[in-house]
Amino acid sequence: MIELIEWVGCIIGLGGAALLAMNSRHSAWGWVLFILSNVAWIAYGLLTHANGLVVQQLGFTVTSLMGIWKWLVVPRLALKSIHKNGG
Repeated sequence: MIELIEWVGCIIGLGGAALLAMNSRHSAWGWVLFILSNVAWIAYGLLTHANGLVVQQLGFTVTSLMGIWKWLVVPRLALKSIHKNGG
């Protein structure tokens, strides 16, 4: 089970990086994949007592949340505001 968590974190994290690197209209969803990867790596770190990995992934979770806010939430709020104001 621990090995499965490790590989899930790895593959999902690579998927997130690939999405961001493609610089397409769907790239922002790479941040969501990073969050999922962070969760897997935190679980892996807790199960294997890799405290440095847990701290690192907690930090990456913060940056992933910042990415989600900037690239997914803010643009949707702006669109909602434009539609609300008749733009």
